[in-house]
Amino acid sequence: MNSALPVLSSAHPGSSRWKPALCVILVELFNTGTILLGKVALDGGMFVFSLLCYRSMLAAIFIMPFALFFESGKWRELDIKTLGWLFINAFVGYSLPMALYYYGLRDTPASYAVIFSSLTPLFTFILSIILGMEKLRLKSKVGSAKVIGALVCFGGALLISLYKGKELHLWSPIIRVTPKDSNGASGKHHLRGTLILFGAFSSYALWYPIQVKVLKVYPWKHWSSVLTCVLGGVQTFAVGIIVSRHKLAWQIGWNIQLLTIVYSAALGTAAKYWLNLYAVEKRGPVFPAMFSTLSTIFIIVLGTLLLGESLTVGSLLGSALVLGGLYIYLYGKANEQHAMKASVTGMQKEEDKEIQQSGVAATTEERPHPVLLESSVIQLDEELDAGVSK
Repeated sequence: MNSALPVLSSAHPGSSRWKPALCVILVELFNTGTILLGKVALDGGMFVFSLLCYRSMLAAIFIMPFALFFESGKWRELDIKTLGWLFINAFVGYSLPMALYYYGLRDTPASYAVIFSSLTPLFTFILSIILGMEKLRLKSKVGSAKVIGALVCFGGALLISLYKGKELHLWSPIIRVTPKDSNGASGKHHLRGTLILFGAFSSYALWYPIQVKVLKVYPWKHWSSVLTCVLGGVQTFAVGIIVSRHKLAWQIGWNIQLLTIVYSAALGTAAKYWLNLYAVEKRGPVFPAMFSTLSTIFIIVLGTLLLGESLTVGSLLGSALVLGGLYIYLYGKANEQHAMKASVTGMQKEEDKEIQQSGVAATTEERPHPVLLESSVIQLDEELDAGVSK
């Protein structure tokens, strides 16, 4: 994959230290803009499924050049089985969670909704335990850190949901948007919005194992992303037509709605996908997740400054618990990866030592290939890397 990233390569080795960090910071900024614009557009009366359909189709157009350039002709390897998995991938990873997320965003403040995105790795962890893909390992430091992190995050989410406390009004908002649908106004259906957001990110957690399967049957990431976007657009269009056939629901003018669609497709999907891919390739799959708290901070600050969303003591304390728990979990996950890679390296060194002692020149057919020895590490990386294209 290194050859697929010529734009960000550099002749200066030192630049590789800060470029991945710059990439993930930009990703969090783009994510912040996508959420805030989506909040404004939805409060202004935009139909959820028209936003999802147009955004997905436009994102496919933006990613298509990468697929044509780096994976030219690989679309010919598509078959019915692959399309079936891509259809499931689009539904579980885009259509269902994004629809739930935007409906949850209508019922809650943006600063509240973004907290749930930080819980996605924990949902994935819990699902992996339920499905038998991962063990708790409570006796090990790594296993204990992951469990403690999950519990702290869960406690923070409960605190945010059940306790508000005193409201903090720090400044007057720059933008005021009055929701056209009073039933969808933030705070009117806080509990409903919370349950919908839990559903959205539970779906995201289920999406990661599915993407691992998709990458096995069709390993071309660019084409997989393009086709997932196209199928997601078709799915959201089909559901949207059932929900509302009114022409006004699908009409887009030269306003905040058009800006939201273009921004979320170009920067919130295509650019975010490319930058995340680069960061994961250079620094590993845990690295981008370590910066996910930035978008939470950005949205809390900008949500109060631009949209007039109120801060509460409960939301601040709960956010601190969620973010702290996330870092504890990521600490455990990073150490787990390091231990697995060290184990693989030790196996390779032991094997080389035995070969040298025996004096036998192993041929390619006789000697296990390093890629096979590293398969367990690669599979672990793929599970975390699976969410890169969101």
